[in-house]
Amino acid sequence: MVYTMSPLTRILDEIQQGKEKAADELLPLVYEELRKLAANKMAREAPGQTLQPTALVHEAWLRLTGDEATWTAEGISSQPPPKRCGAF
Repeated sequence: MVYTMSPLTRILDEIQQGKEKAADELLPLVYEELRKLAANKMAREAPGQTLQPTALVHEAWLRLTGDEATWTAEGISSQPPPKRCGAF
């Protein structure tokens, strides 16, 4: 019997081996799964709910990561945002 690793198992294995780039592959897989779960949950909510599945996932992610994660045009970054200077 030939065992084929799922993409998630392969990525987790690579992370455990210390391959830094593997962590970048993990987030899209986790994000998509969380979004599917959120969409299913929101579909069972009462009509008129204004919270969208994507917003629910973003809120959950921010709670998990604290202030360390930021949203960019490319997606989520685990790097903190650059410090602003001046009046901003």
